[in-house]
Amino acid sequence: MTQAPERRIVVVGGGTAGWMTAAALARFCIPGSNVTLVESDEIGTIGVGEATIPAIRNFNNALGIDEAEFLKACGGTYKLGIAFEGWGKPDEGYVHAFGLVGRGLGLLPFHHYWLRGRSLGMAKPFGHYVLNTVALAQNRFTHVERAADSGLPPVPYAFHFDAGLYARFLRRFAEQRGVVRQEGKIVAVQRDPQSGDIAGLLLANGMRVTGDLFVDCSGFRGLLIEQELEAGFEDWTEWLRCDTAVAVPCANVAPLLPYTRSIARRAGWQWRIQLQHRIGNGHVFSSDHMSVDEATAILLANLDGAPLADPRPIRFKTGRRRRCWVRNVVAVGLSAGFIEPLESTSIHLIQTGINRLLDLLPSGAPTDAERDEYNRRSAFEMERIRDFVILHYHANQRVGEPFWDGVRGMGIPETLRRKLDLFRSSGRIFRDGDELFDIPGWVQVMIGQNVQPEGWHPIADQVSADKLRTFLDTIEKAYGADAARMPDHAAYLSRFAPMPKESIPA
Repeated sequence: MTQAPERRIVVVGGGTAGWMTAAALARFCIPGSNVTLVESDEIGTIGVGEATIPAIRNFNNALGIDEAEFLKACGGTYKLGIAFEGWGKPDEGYVHAFGLVGRGLGLLPFHHYWLRGRSLGMAKPFGHYVLNTVALAQNRFTHVERAADSGLPPVPYAFHFDAGLYARFLRRFAEQRGVVRQEGKIVAVQRDPQSGDIAGLLLANGMRVTGDLFVDCSGFRGLLIEQELEAGFEDWTEWLRCDTAVAVPCANVAPLLPYTRSIARRAGWQWRIQLQHRIGNGHVFSSDHMSVDEATAILLANLDGAPLADPRPIRFKTGRRRRCWVRNVVAVGLSAGFIEPLESTSIHLIQTGINRLLDLLPSGAPTDAERDEYNRRSAFEMERIRDFVILHYHANQRVGEPFWDGVRGMGIPETLRRKLDLFRSSGRIFRDGDELFDIPGWVQVMIGQNVQPEGWHPIADQVSADKLRTFLDTIEKAYGADAARMPDHAAYLSRFAPMPKESIPA
């Protein structure tokens, strides 16, 4: 029997997307594939992705990465959710926490009982009934699965980490498993004259890198997918109007918060992400409403510690490639599209792009069916995340501020309009297929930003008022007691995975 020729896969670009892709290919495709990653030290990376959602644990676990080792290497901390400050009314806040919201009763999700309880004057703010929200308010964290006898309910979590250190960590992982890194700046792309596929890359040093399948992780420029293959771009700035960010790290302060802060500003919002060795900060804003200098001044005036570098402006355009897989090129990461980091989905979209690539990895030349399925699933995922992020802007009550007045009054995608109309009419909401954000996520944001349902599911009326009060009180007291039994986040991390001082970047 003739042995099939080894598949040659070329990853174009390093950074988080490139090395996540290379690490996954190393884990699942070597042997059987020859994997080369091409990157140039002359070309920088965005490198500000520091917050994640719980699915990142699936990626690390699939690679066989030890969590403590990863956290130590990347300055990682734990994340239980995102605190949104000033996104409804300027003086209000809420949390989009991971995990369960309240407890279900019978057929209904918890929020229907809460809505009825609020109408009767017996329900406290929604976050009182979410374990992760209660825990993060006290800066507490624990691995429930590491203490099976604890009696605590699940505590879903994600991470904050240094994206540059994570890329370095995954580079070591990938190279130890056979990935070859080729240093060099790409100066020309060579096409097969018959098929039109990418045949090779010519580097500035004269070297030629050939491949059968190319993964474009070249960032916003989309070197292969757009500049060479003209995949097209669907622009979403009519709904997501922020187009610039200014990022700067600052010195750390206590306490060590196990959550991301998202603070609404006059023409956008500020992120605060606390790592073991520093705090990541950024100001995302609309350049139509604010200059870079003004946005930078606002950011620097609202840091918790001294800046550790010069502020760095980053221009971006929100949207997606019309096709993420064209010919023998698959775009992963920023080259596939971008949705601002409001809900920490950038690294997740790298992860799901890799998952789709592995699911549809061709045995020979890619087929139209494989490419079409990849593109269909990519479009669906990004559009539903887009809708969730638009919701935060559209549902604001910051009256009298031109930027916020504009996004509150704008038209929205029909897919989001249907969700909002159904929720406002009856408190009902449903997950659309395998979209990323589930019912608890949508409910926390809509209730947190004062999207008021006119009613609730009639089954919730079958519980007497006394039993409803007891139900709500029991959940609140139980979660309060559960959180009180958890250790302090910083103390727990210092025991489980402290970052060695010698690992802290200069």
